[in-house]
Amino acid sequence: MARSRPASADSHPFSVHDLWAMQRIGDPQVSPDGRTLVFVLTTYDTAENKSTADLWLVGVDGSGLRRLTGHTAKPSNPRWSLDGRSIYFLSARTETCQVWRIPVDGGEAEQMTREPLDLGSLAVSPDGRYLAFSMEVFPGTSPAETKTRLDEMAKRKATGKVYDRLFIRHWDTWKDGRRSHLFVMPLATEGPARRRGTRAGGSPPSPDAAVDLMKQMDADVPSKPFGGAEDFTFTPDSRLVVFSARDAGREEAWSTAFNLYEAPVDGSRPPRCLTAPNQAVMTRPVFSPDGRTLAWLAMSRPGYESDRLRIMLRPWGRAAGRRPLDRSLTEGWDRSAGAIVWSPDGRSIYTVADHLGQHSLFAVDVKTGRVRTVVESGYVTSPLVAGDRIVFGYCDLRGPTELHTVRSDGRDRRVITRINAARVAAARMGDPEQFTFAGWGNEPVHAYVVRPVDFRAGRKYPVAFLIHGGPQGSFGNMFHYRWNPQVYAGAGYAVVMVDFHGSTGYGQAFTDSIRDDWGGKPFVDLQKGLAAALERYPWMDGRRVAALGASYGGYMINWIAGNWPDRFRCLVNHDGNLDERMAYYDTEELWFPEWERHGPPWERPSAYTKHNPIDHVHKWRTPMLVIHGGRDFRVVDTQGISTFTALQRRGIPSKLLYFPDENHWVLKPANSVQWHETVLAWLRQWTR
Repeated sequence: MARSRPASADSHPFSVHDLWAMQRIGDPQVSPDGRTLVFVLTTYDTAENKSTADLWLVGVDGSGLRRLTGHTAKPSNPRWSLDGRSIYFLSARTETCQVWRIPVDGGEAEQMTREPLDLGSLAVSPDGRYLAFSMEVFPGTSPAETKTRLDEMAKRKATGKVYDRLFIRHWDTWKDGRRSHLFVMPLATEGPARRRGTRAGGSPPSPDAAVDLMKQMDADVPSKPFGGAEDFTFTPDSRLVVFSARDAGREEAWSTAFNLYEAPVDGSRPPRCLTAPNQAVMTRPVFSPDGRTLAWLAMSRPGYESDRLRIMLRPWGRAAGRRPLDRSLTEGWDRSAGAIVWSPDGRSIYTVADHLGQHSLFAVDVKTGRVRTVVESGYVTSPLVAGDRIVFGYCDLRGPTELHTVRSDGRDRRVITRINAARVAAARMGDPEQFTFAGWGNEPVHAYVVRPVDFRAGRKYPVAFLIHGGPQGSFGNMFHYRWNPQVYAGAGYAVVMVDFHGSTGYGQAFTDSIRDDWGGKPFVDLQKGLAAALERYPWMDGRRVAALGASYGGYMINWIAGNWPDRFRCLVNHDGNLDERMAYYDTEELWFPEWERHGPPWERPSAYTKHNPIDHVHKWRTPMLVIHGGRDFRVVDTQGISTFTALQRRGIPSKLLYFPDENHWVLKPANSVQWHETVLAWLRQWTR
């Protein structure tokens, strides 16, 4: 493998400041004629601790890159008009986030909605006559009534909240009874709408024109906390909306029963469930170009959020007949699909999936289910079709996401944008390499190594041993904005990342294998993986190794502290559980521990003590930095505080870095800089 690039006078080792200097491309959308892309470009300012964003346009051939918006209010969710002459988008340019429209050829943005609440997750109907978006309302009330109720609540002197069921809070937000409902509003600004005699001239309809399709449903669309416009779609004739929702009543906190529903755009009848009875996840509905087939992603095992997502197909309309039969297109493919993009002729579906340390682009033959690889290496996101080419975002361990295109057969790959090229060139990075070793049960396990920046043969380098979260996750060939190995490589560390049993992209059985075995197979893989790396790369200093992890990785740090106490110079634990039994009662999404432990702790007490770090605190002796966010409701902050308390009481060198305004992740630029500087200082203290 080639050495790292030699140092030059106009470059420097990669650091957290380079990480936040990279501009981030998001939500690309192809114009109706397939020639132009619109996307959101976000820039971060660590000194001001804020971000700015604008809409940008670029030709699919890479020409004509230009900024479309320049307002202080950030835009999101851009969507093309039917004629391709303008872009609809969401922005809080007024007191609330509303839909705006801006001409592609230039000019001022025009406000299209005047709802009393913030809007989210925008979509435009195929015939250009309707907008769909979400608003958070109290079920059974209008947006105006919800606004009145919120104003009344804000005036109350008493601050107590009364709950009679879970969730009481989710991810980083306390619940107040509102639900994210899907609304449809007539849009009378494009061809067909004018001919039908509806409101013309671009003036927005009154707020009462938006129809709540879920008025009596006690469910969220998009799903929380990470759902978006991919959770719903218009039917090809624009008469219905198909959406994914979990309407589980009091069982919501331990249910993964996401079904598909359909509702008429005028709200003339309640939503009708298309997929019942079902208790597993169904999501991302997408219609074929000819409108005769509905595709979606589906899991098969209730309660398991990391089950394999299959691509499902159902005949639609006249093609459906009286009893349409669903077909699992990818039943024989041992990967979990992450997207559905139809080819123009409807013969293929493009999707992405974790694959052996990559996040690859695949094409699936709709007739046979045969899968072929289009782009294998790196991390592919946001696939789209533009004429005879596929547009996609691409990043890897050497640089952030840029837009690319490729032919459907994987040939003639081209780069569309080079927005971060100068920033990447200015920051020297370490060379990554993937290797395989015999892990638990002598089964093959994959890992990545990233060499220190300015690597020199003959020198010994300290090691940063990074442990990913999930545990059904992966540290692969990706430019990560929270756990980027180049930050450690730039500080002079060799980086080792093991995709232990339970990781994604190596087959569903590999992912499933750690159920009820959190401290077993993954722990063995980590031990064997570090030993394999030290033997394979003699320039790594096995006497100076630090282990770091977050979420499940933080749990593993606590497990290592009691079960591998003499291996590491120091440990870093971010948002990790100390007590698995109490963590069940503290967390919000109960389906997760109930799947992993085969039930709740009163039914399976031994499962919650089998690999419980708290039972091994008496063996702790390794210095540890503990980090936690006060708004983390997934792994609550008392778990981190308890870890720090145990360390202090035992007299073990330790520090606690606490962020009262961060959730399970550290997202604010200044906080991220502090996080990295604190972590690297801790590593230097113990590994120099």
